[in-house]
Amino acid sequence: MIQLAPNSDATTVLVVDDSAFMRKLIAELVEASGPFRVIGTASDGIEALQKVRILKPQIVTLDIEMPRLNGLQALEQIMAEMPRPVVMLSAAGSDLGNEMTLRALERGALEFVRKPSGPVSIDLSKVREQLRSALEAARAVNMQSVTSAPPSTPLPPTVPEAPSPDAATRVIAIASSTGGPRALAEIIPRLPAQLGAAVIIVQHMPHEFTKLLASRLDAMSQLWVGEAISGKTLRENRVYVAPGGQHMRLRGSPGSATIELDNTPPMWGVRPAADPLFFSVAESFGSSAIGIVLTGMGRDGAEGLKRIRDAGGAAIVQDRESSVIYGMPQAALAAAGADSVATIEEMAPTIVKMLSTKLRKKQHA
Repeated sequence: MIQLAPNSDATTVLVVDDSAFMRKLIAELVEASGPFRVIGTASDGIEALQKVRILKPQIVTLDIEMPRLNGLQALEQIMAEMPRPVVMLSAAGSDLGNEMTLRALERGALEFVRKPSGPVSIDLSKVREQLRSALEAARAVNMQSVTSAPPSTPLPPTVPEAPSPDAATRVIAIASSTGGPRALAEIIPRLPAQLGAAVIIVQHMPHEFTKLLASRLDAMSQLWVGEAISGKTLRENRVYVAPGGQHMRLRGSPGSATIELDNTPPMWGVRPAADPLFFSVAESFGSSAIGIVLTGMGRDGAEGLKRIRDAGGAAIVQDRESSVIYGMPQAALAAAGADSVATIEEMAPTIVKMLSTKLRKKQHA
């Protein structure tokens, strides 16, 4: 591992990977990515736990597939015993790796970076910028949120099965980024089967993961959850996740709206972005919409939430304390204000209450 002069202002990082070559390569990229200093390395999950206890790094980069104790098992112990921002590294193209990565995000990992050509990637420099962005996100993390226990999967409320869904007359649009999979796993399963609205989600995530995210949420929830398909009618009591790599918009009006997907240029550096969806929600649903902005870096969703409120819709913003990264909620609150600022635990009941009070009053005003 390269050795640099100590820098008291640098953020300390522990690098964990079962390959000595990858540990060296990752350490070099970390220390070339800005104010970061590698204070140690570990070859598996057991050694990682020992090093975290001794060295107390501010950030951990954690491989997923390792002997003795894999990355997911090590993550769970880190978050339970000595929580701190963790960035996962996983091999690209592996279904098992994708599954474990998403599970890691649900259990408190902050972000992930994909090794471009397998567990040992000599071309790791290809993802230099993704690693730098993940480390910068880790430096900006809200430690109060990180140190809270990972959310347990709540049991769905006991209510009768929903009738055959009809075209949606009300819609709930959600924007989320860093920390979003964990937040969504706390919110969506707590929504009742007879919600009486459609839910549409933009989560900043590559296409390999959005289908898996939808599948995992579907297994947890009474509401049907799936990736959005262009041209389909928006139906109530269903949750639609924007596919990675495509913007999602709505066309039409309450009771006849359809989903449209496109490959127009990224906005705010991401595709899907929440603002194109929110703009269309404001235009199509107006006062029959709720816009929600959850944890994430940047300001995606802020202008869109303002348009929803200007069109008569309602707005919910995640609070600072429960946001892993407060950038998106803070920008949304500054640009649009909110009808409610809620913790993750309060989010589902707030949605249900708003559907039965504020939106109903607006519809019949």
